[in-house]
Amino acid sequence: QVHLAESGGGLVQAGGSLRLSCAASGPIFGINLMGWYRQAQGKQRELVATITSDSSPNYADSVKGRFTISRDSAKNTVYLQMNSLKPEDTAVYYCNAGIKISPILRAVDYWGQGTQVTVSS
Repeated sequence: QVHLAESGGGLVQAGGSLRLSCAASGPIFGINLMGWYRQAQGKQRELVATITSDSSPNYADSVKGRFTISRDSAKNTVYLQMNSLKPEDTAVYYCNAGIKISPILRAVDYWGQGTQVTVSS
């Protein structure tokens, strides 16, 4: 069974940095789009950043210039480097990946369990 395992969340002061990692494991034939989403308490889940299979990134306006998404396709892993963190970045961050388990099947969306990021002022 495919599984996404996130790590790297925690508590940091405003202006600090954190690096999130998400590794996909299981019967993986290929991975298309990978990305990070976040959900703050009482709010809807929102896109943070995505990266295509050829490493083309896309960012939410709120994180442009502060966050960097990258991937290591050999390790089936996506990263999110978060710099200049603000209290409004506080949320549970979820990893997402479109994964094919067979060359003849469509990619299916998988989600990680989420990792808490808390930025204190």
